[in-house]
Amino acid sequence: MTVLTQQTVGTLSGRVAVPAYDRSALTVGIVHFGVGGFHRAHQAMYLDRLMNEGKAHDWAICGVGVLPGDVRMRDALTAQDGLYTLVRKHADKTYEARVIGSIIDYLFAPDDPEAVVEKMADPAVRIVSLTITEGGYNIHPVTGEFDAQAPAIRADLRAGAVPATVFGLVTEALRRRRARRLQPFTVMSCDNIPGNGDVARRTLTAFARLADPELAAWIESTAAFPDSMVDRITPVTTDQDREALALRSGVEDAWPVVCEPFTQWVLQERFSAGRPPFEEAGVQVVADVGPYELMKLRLLNAGHQALCYFGHLSGHRYVHEAVTDAGIAKLLVDYMDVEATPTLPPVPGIDLNAYKRTLLERFGNPEIRDTLARLCAESSDRIPKWLLPVVREQLARGGAVTHAAAVVASWARYAEGVDESGEPIEIVDRLKERLTAAARAQREHPTAFIEDRDLFGDLADDRRFVDPYLRALESLHTKGARATVRELVGL
Repeated sequence: MTVLTQQTVGTLSGRVAVPAYDRSALTVGIVHFGVGGFHRAHQAMYLDRLMNEGKAHDWAICGVGVLPGDVRMRDALTAQDGLYTLVRKHADKTYEARVIGSIIDYLFAPDDPEAVVEKMADPAVRIVSLTITEGGYNIHPVTGEFDAQAPAIRADLRAGAVPATVFGLVTEALRRRRARRLQPFTVMSCDNIPGNGDVARRTLTAFARLADPELAAWIESTAAFPDSMVDRITPVTTDQDREALALRSGVEDAWPVVCEPFTQWVLQERFSAGRPPFEEAGVQVVADVGPYELMKLRLLNAGHQALCYFGHLSGHRYVHEAVTDAGIAKLLVDYMDVEATPTLPPVPGIDLNAYKRTLLERFGNPEIRDTLARLCAESSDRIPKWLLPVVREQLARGGAVTHAAAVVASWARYAEGVDESGEPIEIVDRLKERLTAAARAQREHPTAFIEDRDLFGDLADDRRFVDPYLRALESLHTKGARATVRELVGL
């Protein structure tokens, strides 16, 4: 067994694919906040692909962690000199492992915030990228405005405060670049949010305006915030994944990444200080990401929400199990065809019917073993951004919302925290207590869950949504998930 480090990686050739470039010659050009499985299966992989072709050697990544949970990633990557193994699992059981070498440094902000700020202030750094999750932008789920009253934000805005949030750290780095007459770096969001570049711009400049209005004006006039659409199913790494890698390849990796074969990155051509030649690694660089972004958020991401709660309540625990359930599969297809697709503009170069068929194939890959629990987590950040926009657009156009309303009802039933056998459900959500209290009140007060206006706005006032929602919720309580789904789709 070989422990993965820079010293040992050369001995692994023949067992796994390894970097073909000299990592000691790489220099940092990108600082990335939120190094997790998805970033390492996606952006870091594309850069590694370029580096193996002799390109982008001045665009290596310095990862940054901000949250307490990032300590594990710091320790894993530091011990392995930034190296990790990316494993692609095909439905036919083909297993492809590759060591990725594009991350060459990692900083944990609470250890040394000054080092993080100075790294971004370095003129060699030209992009700061983000995968900080849908909830990381500190925006109100209904209004979309920056929440200046959040305790962490207020703390960062105090005079003389040492920055601790992404907003405080990035703003301070931009302040130093301006003072040193350097170009601002590009802020590149890779999170699953509609208009993620615009969201990053609005939230960062809102923070900067509170700290220094002149700095905010400079950022708005000179910095770039490209939109992007990123897509690759990347389940949580398990001990079984580590053991499989060790058995198959003889590699001891503290935190490998498992992913599906499919990958897509659509990126807007909007950079303030240059960029790697991403298009040479398979990235679609376009003028307008919007149509691609809506396609993915409303079909794939909202589709995941359509199957995960019903799937869990029906007794399934993995995505591939749920999508092979005939009722859930038809619910997913009907939602995509009847409710989501009418809200989508034409997507250049994409056949939507073929894309939807591909989604079902991807969801059904049994080798990925993507858990429904992962998809059910942080629903209060996901449903308002991915599914409710479909509901609102359909209501505005007089379209159907029956399936989307049923999905919301399945979330409300799941949020009660007890399954149909009386077993506890572990709710993972920043609003867990609030959601569970509302969900448990709904048997006596059926609209309790959707009366949360921070999440649902005025949808509880619209009978076109409320009526199918209540029908589905009552059926979930009286007949159970399986019967509810089959009745909903006519099976």
